[in-house]
Amino acid sequence: MDFELSDEQNMLKDSVERFVKDNYSAEARAKLADTELGFSRDHWKTMAELGWLGMPFPEEVGGFGGTAVETAIMMENMGNGLVLEPFLSTVILGGGLVAEAGSEAQIEAIIPEVIEGNMMLAFAYAEPQSRFDLNDVETTATKSGDGYVLNGHKAVVYHGTTADKIIVSARTSGDSRDEDGISLFLVDNNSDGVSRRDYRTIDGQRAADIEFENVKVGADALLGKEGGAFPVIEKIVDRAIAALCAEAVGAMQAANNITNEYLKERKQFGTPIGKFQVLQHRMVDMYMEAEQSKSMSDMVAMKLDLEDETERRKAVAAAKAQIGQAAKFVGQQSIQLHGGMGMTDEYSIGHYFKRLTTIEMLFGNTDHHFKKYAALSS
Repeated sequence: MDFELSDEQNMLKDSVERFVKDNYSAEARAKLADTELGFSRDHWKTMAELGWLGMPFPEEVGGFGGTAVETAIMMENMGNGLVLEPFLSTVILGGGLVAEAGSEAQIEAIIPEVIEGNMMLAFAYAEPQSRFDLNDVETTATKSGDGYVLNGHKAVVYHGTTADKIIVSARTSGDSRDEDGISLFLVDNNSDGVSRRDYRTIDGQRAADIEFENVKVGADALLGKEGGAFPVIEKIVDRAIAALCAEAVGAMQAANNITNEYLKERKQFGTPIGKFQVLQHRMVDMYMEAEQSKSMSDMVAMKLDLEDETERRKAVAAAKAQIGQAAKFVGQQSIQLHGGMGMTDEYSIGHYFKRLTTIEMLFGNTDHHFKKYAALSS
């Protein structure tokens, strides 16, 4: 299998690397994270101008027709700098759901606006009781006249505050854990009956808990087939997991390099602690985990478009399990090798640890995906 990047892919990689180098020093990121918005709209416009926001969308709607490999290249380099802009929320999740399930009119109205950087999206899927089960949906959408009325509570909606539209999973039929009966709805963030509790997450991102109380939407707000959204949600979440895996690889590589440099500089008994063999062995283990994760990330990016759904889902579960385990190991060892000061905000390594810890939990932790892989294999 050829793992060499094409000339176009190398240009994309270089472009993202330059963006991160120019805009995401530890100090610059800390200042951005402390702003009310939590990211830079100027950076977002730059991403649009560079064509990154259109990378995964087909050319017919103004995109670049990129594959999961191009997305992985971008996410890996964004992970290297802990980029804060809502690329995953808006482009991969929100844009992916619209492109996959939307009508021609919905796609034409939304995707070009996303590509131009004029519209942000968020996906409200998780609920307080649902943990990692995408099918555990108690939010309801009841038919009323020509439209629907939404009621329910969504938790930890990443970038739910800044999104112009929220894509909401809601139950139109069935019991709370049935896979059938789940529908998707496009809801304007400023709609009557929508209330939010906004907060900063441990990894420096922004999220919101959102209440929907008798929120009225028209029939044109339904995204895809009524009651048939679960396969679409699974497919797009698999793409998001693959993107997160690539981001984790970039973050692990950066954490390893930062820690290695620290071991060269920190002295004990007049000697750099990096000369102690036991710490050298620890660093080797960390680099091995990152390299194995890179291989798994490349593998899942190339398998995302498989027609065999079971093989695709197995590849995603295997990658998330391996990379989640590696992310936890590299993050924790980086902190331990830095000592207690590694957890202070002044040291960048603590921010990498927090992001890697969050990635391990998003869309299912390591244990969840080990069990999922075992179930799919049997």
